[in-house]
Amino acid sequence: MSIKVELQPQSQPRHQEDPGAQVAPSWPMLRTLAGIATLSGLMVVLVYQATKPIIAENERVLTEQAVFEVLPGAVSKVDFVLTDQGLAAAGAGAVGVAVFAGFGADGHLRGLAFPGAARGYQDVIQFLFGYDPACECIIGSKVLRSTETPGLGDKIDTDPVFLDNFVALDASLNPEGTGLANAIVLVAHGTKSAPWQIDGISGATISGKAMARALNDAAQRVVPIVRRELAKLEASAP
Repeated sequence: MSIKVELQPQSQPRHQEDPGAQVAPSWPMLRTLAGIATLSGLMVVLVYQATKPIIAENERVLTEQAVFEVLPGAVSKVDFVLTDQGLAAAGAGAVGVAVFAGFGADGHLRGLAFPGAARGYQDVIQFLFGYDPACECIIGSKVLRSTETPGLGDKIDTDPVFLDNFVALDASLNPEGTGLANAIVLVAHGTKSAPWQIDGISGATISGKAMARALNDAAQRVVPIVRRELAKLEASAP
């Protein structure tokens, strides 16, 4: 008796996909992603262009309001541009830093408002300062833009005791008229001993130092020009 054994043909092994293998993106997918990226970029540009004049106008209004805050008694202003050659009327094609002469109701010059900037704890802080040539002193300060910590760094613009520093902060010139006789500096709270020192504020040391640097750097440049061209400023009364 014989036994017949039938051998079953082996089936071909199935191709199993590697779950970790990356599949190359198809051209339609790449085209879609490219289109989305292009559209997103276009939307960003359009929004920026649409809001740019609005932002510029808001900044202009904010600066104009700040001028009258840092120059007490001023009711009108005349815009100038501070160049390397001196003061030029705004809008005359001169390129430089915008500064503002403030005048009282009697037409007399109350002072000049000028900008300054320095890096604080978070970012660059932008200021506007008021200078009175009659007393050769800083008579006001205002923060125009800041991202400092609310309740701490923003004290330099809200704390009334700290702001008293800028009622008559000495900014007199040296005998040569080339710069301040004494650099404006921040000192520890309660240690102020000279009229050109800023009495510090607790909890806002970095922001206070930034303000002192911004004021000193700007005043070192602006004040000598103001003193030299004082007659031009007084004659520009509206």
